[in-house]
Amino acid sequence: MVKINRGDTESAKAAIASLEREREKSSGTYNTDEVNDALQEIFHGKCYICENKDVSSWQIEHLVPHKDDPALKFDWNNLFLSCAHCNNIKLGKYDPILDCTQIEPDEYIAFRKVGYFGTDETLEFEALNQLPETQNTCALLEDAYYGHTPQKKAEAKFIRKKLREELTKFKNYVRDYDSATGNQKDELFCTIQKELRGSSPFAAFKRWLIRDHQDRYSDLVDCWKEN
Repeated sequence: MVKINRGDTESAKAAIASLEREREKSSGTYNTDEVNDALQEIFHGKCYICENKDVSSWQIEHLVPHKDDPALKFDWNNLFLSCAHCNNIKLGKYDPILDCTQIEPDEYIAFRKVGYFGTDETLEFEALNQLPETQNTCALLEDAYYGHTPQKKAEAKFIRKKLREELTKFKNYVRDYDSATGNQKDELFCTIQKELRGSSPFAAFKRWLIRDHQDRYSDLVDCWKEN
């Protein structure tokens, strides 16, 4: 989970207008074409919770459960893009959680993959403060990446597989960068910077790989924040 800039885009304006129209209807819906299109654009086509992009079923998730309250149900700022797996896990069980459109979640939580495939490989979510939102988000992430029912465990296993593939690719870029010189090093820097930005899948884990080795890669720390 990383910060996402909701932005005042044309698609966002169209989504807000559609929500205003739907709110006036007796059976209005927030699940409009305009809302779906805007969320896909703003969230870079990835689930805001697990950060997976390889998703077959998308859902519109309310950060704060609306409980049929129109003010929350049709509030554009309360609508997030989620995969069905994470949305079905979150429901209303973890409230409140961190709002990734307002803060940098990866500065509140350390995201780590410990071990290697074929060994005792585990994912760790370390809360860096005692805020209830941080603690609840860690619990949600643990459940999203591991599941709590046979079906959810199978879905979570697929997400962890995609995470492993992304981290392997990213580590190869960093290893090549470590020994590169000249133009090749500059090109790899740009590639790594792109992999660390919010549009990249599993960016939080990639960022913490750099943070945990910042003595060696000090020039890469926070490079994703550059314009």
